[in-house]
Amino acid sequence: MNQALLVIDAQQALIDGDAGEPGVGNKEILLQKINAVIEKAVQENVNIVFVRDTSVAGGEGPGFEVHPAIRRPEGAAFFKKSATSAFYHTSLLDYLKERAIEHLVIAGCQTEYCIDTAVRMATVNGFDVTLVGDAHGTADTPVLSAEQIVKHHNQTLNGYDNDDHFSLVRNSDEALFQPIHERYR
Repeated sequence: MNQALLVIDAQQALIDGDAGEPGVGNKEILLQKINAVIEKAVQENVNIVFVRDTSVAGGEGPGFEVHPAIRRPEGAAFFKKSATSAFYHTSLLDYLKERAIEHLVIAGCQTEYCIDTAVRMATVNGFDVTLVGDAHGTADTPVLSAEQIVKHHNQTLNGYDNDDHFSLVRNSDEALFQPIHERYR
């Protein structure tokens, strides 16, 4: 089965925070978990794709770039997006279809925006999805803490389906590139 790891908006300004962004909760753990998933993808020879949001840090400079603590393997693909969806007005879907990708593993930022949208749009576009429950993050809001937002989305998106394709939530210490979706069809 052809697979890809999507690392979404794991950008320095979103993770560390800057004048426009508060930074994610538990950033050291998040960075560690994202790197663990990338290492698994490298070992499994899985396509690795980074998506960056052009609204972060004005779309330029160090804040826009993938966080320097994140391993960026040679040959990884990079896409820029200007909306919450990694699929909207980008060539990401074409890239995945050209490689006959069937299963996406998703990690990155921000849980309630771009991660949530990517999971839902991926299922609509014909992919089974594994959301890495301990490798996505966000910032505290006035209503909920980052931890509450992550927990809520892990519960909501585990088993989220669109008839033929659905998402499961698994943690970074699991065999993420051995999908288990068929057990639940």
